[in-house]
Amino acid sequence: MTERVPVLLSSSSVFPEPTAAAFQMAAHLGFDGVEVMVWTDVVSQDAGALQGLSAHYGVPVMSVHAPCLLVTQRVWSPDPWERLRRAAVLAEKLGATTVVVHPPFTWQRDYAKRFQEGLHKMTLKHPDLKFAVENMYPVKMAGRDFVPYVPGWNPVDTGYDAYTLDISHCSAARTDPIAMAESMGDKLAHLHLGDGTGEGRDEHLVPGRGTMPCAEVLASLSRNGFRGSVALEVATRKSSSRAEREADLAESLRFAREHLGVLASH
Repeated sequence: MTERVPVLLSSSSVFPEPTAAAFQMAAHLGFDGVEVMVWTDVVSQDAGALQGLSAHYGVPVMSVHAPCLLVTQRVWSPDPWERLRRAAVLAEKLGATTVVVHPPFTWQRDYAKRFQEGLHKMTLKHPDLKFAVENMYPVKMAGRDFVPYVPGWNPVDTGYDAYTLDISHCSAARTDPIAMAESMGDKLAHLHLGDGTGEGRDEHLVPGRGTMPCAEVLASLSRNGFRGSVALEVATRKSSSRAEREADLAESLRFAREHLGVLASH
């Protein structure tokens, strides 16, 4: 008996279309579920609205991306702990099992001081959730690399209970995603699938259109008994139409399914 790793559509992949469109496209294209990126779209913050969309389209919400982006620092609350707490509550109401979290920004000093300990306590408080800290990347400022995260862009260097591996972020950081997956070990709970060309910026290309070993990473998940989920996180904002956007998403889903294969059930 076999089972497959679920492939989710991140609502960020349909931007600038709204959160509701992600459910519609996920159902139409055959994704296993949705990852909700909590941002300024009020639907993405509303459990009732999201439950309604999930029920209407028959697509479960399987992960929630907490509002950690620069543009979401005022979503729900200016307090990052309150934003994370509300993301956890939202995930529980939706039946999701993963909350994606970014490392603290350098200016979030109080948050950063307690982040590792506080995240562990939150895990104990919400035992059915994995708070999976995502690998990030340096950014270019005045021609130099600047790391805007504390204590750094690689969460493995600090050590957390669970991780999200983002392949596009590996490209931006010019690091090997296979090696990073190995360093995360059995704490790898979630993966963001997107390609890159190693140009030092976050590209989120359709997998197979960059230079990253996306196929090899996906194949290694099945070999290593990965029990988490894969969320497609690609940039389609330059698509000229819904049809073009859906074509890119469908191509990405085929790529993921082809290279993930199946898992042996235990």
